[in-house]
Order: sequence, then C-alpha cells, then structure tokens
Amino acid sequence: MNTLQRVWRDQSVSAIAAGFVTVLVGFASSAAIVFQAAQALGATPAQAASWMWALGIGMGATCIGLSLRWRMPVVTAWSTPGAAVLVTSAAGVPMAEAVGGFLLSALLIAVAGFSGLFERALGRIPLSLASGLFAGVLLRFGVDAFAAIQAQPALVLAMLAAYLAARRARSRYAVILALLAGIAVAAAGGQLHAGALRLELARPEWTTPRLSLSAVLGVALPLFVVTMASQNVPGVAAAQASGYRLPLSPAIGWIGVANVLLAPFGGYALNLAAITAAICMGPEAHPDPARRYVAAVWAGVFYLLVGVFGATVAGLFAAFPPALVVAIAGIALLGTLGNSLAAALREEGEREAALVAMLVTASGLSLLGVGSAFWGLVAGVLVRTALRARPPG
Repeated sequence: MNTLQRVWRDQSVSAIAAGFVTVLVGFASSAAIVFQAAQALGATPAQAASWMWALGIGMGATCIGLSLRWRMPVVTAWSTPGAAVLVTSAAGVPMAEAVGGFLLSALLIAVAGFSGLFERALGRIPLSLASGLFAGVLLRFGVDAFAAIQAQPALVLAMLAAYLAARRARSRYAVILALLAGIAVAAAGGQLHAGALRLELARPEWTTPRLSLSAVLGVALPLFVVTMASQNVPGVAAAQASGYRLPLSPAIGWIGVANVLLAPFGGYALNLAAITAAICMGPEAHPDPARRYVAAVWAGVFYLLVGVFGATVAGLFAAFPPALVVAIAGIALLGTLGNSLAAALREEGEREAALVAMLVTASGLSLLGVGSAFWGLVAGVLVRTALRARPPG
C-alpha cells in the first residue's frame, strides 16, 4: 500500500477538524507576537508578509513530511518565545544582521539534532535559568497588556472578560474568543482600518544575511536557547505523554534544515509544538492512536495556506488598533508566563539565580549592542556559580 492510499484509508472528519483547530489556536494565540517582532526589526509590509510565507511554508512542509515519514503526529510551530526575544532583545538590530542571527540559530538547531547532542546541550543550561530567562522575556508582554487599559479601557477590558469567561468553560478557545471580542469592540468603535485589506498572495522576499557580534549574542544565541529549552523540550514531553516515541535527533535536525532554508525569507525559528500538538495527539483527532498522524498532515495543509496568503495575514494585523495587538499578545502568553515562573522558582537552591536572570532580561538592559536576553542568561549563570561556590553555613 503506497503512502497516498494509506493516508486515504486513515482519513477521518475528526482528523481534518483537529488539524484545522490546531492551526487556528496556534495562529490566533501568537501571530500578533510574530507581527510585533517583525515591526521591532523595522520590517516593511512586504517583509512582514514574507515572514508569514516562510513560517507557514516551513510549518506546513515539516508537519506533512515528518508525520508521513514516521506515521505519527509531528506538529511544528514558529517559536513564540523566539519572537518575544526578538521584540525585547533584537530591536534596533538591522534586518540583514537579524537574518544572519536567524541563520546561525537554525544551523545550531540542525547540528544539535543530527549530532545527537540535543539532550546534552540542554543539560548544560539548568531548567530554572532557561525558565527565568523565558519569564523575563514574557513579562513585558503581560505588563504591556494591562498598561493598554489606560489607552483603550473598553477594548482591553472586554478582551480580558471574554478570556476569563471562556477559561471557565472552553479554555482551549479562550484566546480565540478574546481576539474576537477585541475585534468586535474595535469594529463597533470604528477602529479597524480594513479599507485596504484584500485577499493577496505572499511573495518571498530575500534578505542577504550578515553576521555581527550583536547579531550573534543578541539574536542567534538567545533564539537558539529559548527555542530548544522552552519549545522543543515541551514538544518532546507532549509526544511522550501521548504515547509517541518520536525519533528526536532526526526530527530536530530536519526542522533545523527547513529553518536554514527559510531564514533569509524571515523564517526566524521553527520547533516542535507542544500545546497545539496535543490537539492532534488526543482522542478527539481519532480514537486509534495509529491514525492520528493524519490530523498533523491536515495541520500542515492549513499552515501552507497561511503561508501562501501571508500578505493578507500581515495586512489583517496591520488593520487592528495597536492596543488590540498588544492585549492579545499578553493575554495569549499569561499561561506560559505562569508556567515559566513556576518552573524558574520551583527549586529553592536555584531560585535566586533564576530570579536574577528574569529581572535582568525584563529590564531591557543593552550593553555593547547586545540585548537583555543574553545578559540575563550571563547574570543567572554568574549568580548560580557564586552561590554554589560559597562555603556551607
């Protein structure tokens, strides 16, 4: 039986629905953050559309290819913490240098995967420090979301109310409902600038990569660390919790290869998904675990469509009032921020180092042209080393 025949045999309406919901949840919960990252780097509208094209094509190709290769649901995603790092740590870095950082990070991910060094590389960065770094990156988004109440109280409070109401009943769709509430309030107040919005295909736009010290330390290394530690590790855990033994090294390696190819077009970071992957790995996708891979294949198909119409996606977020984009980004990251804080502060012996890493990262400190995410990691490592070296008592 060939691949096409087998996929057709394993097809189900529930798998198609699960694939669609996977993309809808992933897109609605974090596309605003990706758009903010592109803006922070000074991307033109064409470049922002190219980012969406590259990320959509990358996620679509890897979801389809890897799921068919191993007959298990392999769902990939753009790196949401990576986008957050770009907003906080890479602002002001020229686009060509940022793309050089994307490319170096992708190469490191591919090498870490194919070489089998993934687990050992992660073992050198304590979970507490990685979580503290991540929490520091995300803290700004949470603060900005609540600060936006001062500028647009009706809009932001309506979004928060919708989010909280949905969390009690249908938590999976809480972010989507908050976004819809924000759109409704903005439309009622005449704040949607949708006059120029049209269905438009995205065109990839090449940016020649250029490396610099600030790109290596402020973009590539923080992007690599948070993507591997904060995204790929939960992705592996999600697969294992659902009973799938994912071939980890080649999976990470091939995702890295796709990232390398797409980096010059704005594909800043790809990784294994965790939250959205769970949708394709659960019984809602198919009662038979051996047939749930089709849901991930369909997720890939829908991601390809997101990429193809990337110009429309970018135009959609440009039509939203700034307060809506800021609020939905912060609301979408509340749960992730809470989990990061819990992981950072769980171990008493690691707590001070993780807290310093978080505060330095959240401070926006920039030295020698290098952003705060790198200095947060450095500060955390130094504090951890100093405290472990002190004599007992």
